Amino acid sequence: MKLRKSLDFLFLDLDVLRLNFLQKNIANLSTMCYTMYEVKERNLSTMKIDHRKTYYLTIDTETANDIDCPIVFDIGGAIHDKHGEVLETFSFIVREVFYGMPHLMETCYYQAKLPAYRAQIACGERCVVSWYEVKAHIAHLCEKYDVRAIIAHNMRFDYRSTNTTQRYLTCSKYRYFFPKDVEIWDTLAMARDTIVKQKTYQRFCQANGYCTKNGQPRATAEILYRYITGDNDFEESHTGLEDVLIEKEIFAKCMAQHKKMRRSPWK
Repeated sequence: MKLRKSLDFLFLDLDVLRLNFLQKNIANLSTMCYTMYEVKERNLSTMKIDHRKTYYLTIDTETANDIDCPIVFDIGGAIHDKHGEVLETFSFIVREVFYGMPHLMETCYYQAKLPAYRAQIACGERCVVSWYEVKAHIAHLCEKYDVRAIIAHNMRFDYRSTNTTQRYLTCSKYRYFFPKDVEIWDTLAMARDTIVKQKTYQRFCQANGYCTKNGQPRATAEILYRYITGDNDFEESHTGLEDVLIEKEIFAKCMAQHKKMRRSPWK
């Protein structure tokens, strides 16, 4: 990796005491990190897990550094069912990266959003936590909801970014980020086998200039969401949780097609 390794603040070689503390207190992190979306849209205190349903975790990462070696500074997620009904969300800023790597943060593609991040942190809309706490929280959610699959749009990138961050911050002591017993799905692959094949979507892309140089319909999250909602002025936020909330709608639309589709990002 090209990243600098002379960072004195790396402290993720965690001992048993800290591990036990986080395992006992990870549930408190859930209640601490509810976001403005949940406060405005639903009464979480009355919601219960329906064990007859299957639940999914959609995630999105925002990164610094280059595309081949992305380092996560913002990660958002939502627990939801196949209809896109949300039970729980989180929005985490990675302390070691956002505050500990100021020179690296200057490489962010959406660097102009950094002042907004700082304001949202100050008012409690986003939680600043360690990378280990992010990983522990996701493991906790997967166990709590018996999550069927962890999902992202273009999961290959998010899978690479989380594993790269995991390996860099732990000096490769721990190499994989997601729980090993949970399936990994990609809404990009799902959409290409369902929505993108629809003639109405193809006409929509042709009419609005959303095609590749070869004339093929593009399938970005922003374009897919514009098609699903009919809002052709929609602009993707390119922040973790906000992007998750549109990507879980793409997932729900794909599932509603009841068609055979690829789900894995590697097939």
